[in-house]
Amino acid sequence: VKKSKKRDVIVAIDAGHGGKDPGATGRSGTREKVITLQIAKHLEKSINKQRGMKAVLVRKNDRFMRLRERINKARDNNADMMISLHADSFPDPRARGSSIYALSVDGASSETARLLADKENASDLLFGDVDLAVEDKMVKEVLFDLSLTGTIESSLDIGNEILKQIKTVNRVHKKKVQQAGFAVLKAPNIPSILIETAFISNPREEKNLRSSSHQKKVAKAITRGVNKYFARKAPPGTWLAESRAKHVA
Repeated sequence: VKKSKKRDVIVAIDAGHGGKDPGATGRSGTREKVITLQIAKHLEKSINKQRGMKAVLVRKNDRFMRLRERINKARDNNADMMISLHADSFPDPRARGSSIYALSVDGASSETARLLADKENASDLLFGDVDLAVEDKMVKEVLFDLSLTGTIESSLDIGNEILKQIKTVNRVHKKKVQQAGFAVLKAPNIPSILIETAFISNPREEKNLRSSSHQKKVAKAITRGVNKYFARKAPPGTWLAESRAKHVA
């Protein structure tokens, strides 16, 4: 059998917090940084079982990583998608449910300005070694904004697919994908979502978050959402895109 030269889709899994940054702490002492890494490892296994997919862990152990480092790790691994895992917290212990966030347009616009003012050229981030032959700052800004807008649309699409699946294993706190200016979502050319898996401040949800079987259910629900998204929108040049084309034909 001739081996296909098509590549796998790469899913970067970012376990929130780590090292000196423990994140939120539950009433029973559960630390967010521990839970996010445990779910990330279950998700890595679940994604890697899918044909045509490969998972990359942004952090593999209890280490502190700056938000920019996390984006760079995803970019260095040519990620097609980035999923950042967190556990919500609120003073009222009755707050419960899962939420999913994508980058807001306001966050995108301020990021455009920040990146263009940065030493790191925005077009380099978007197009790598491809020479755009564009010197005009305004043109670069428009190109960058267009790409980022497309990335946000894809992020919302992914978020919606995963939210539908998360509903089957946990109550949802917000019925729609929310948008906010989280720094970790600001990879301009990688669709990225942030999942607040549950409220660590809610005793019942904290108990669930500590449960390995519940963590696996969450990981499998996320994987189903990822599968449904890539079944429709597999990146060109991937095995999934080729198999989808054959299936349609």
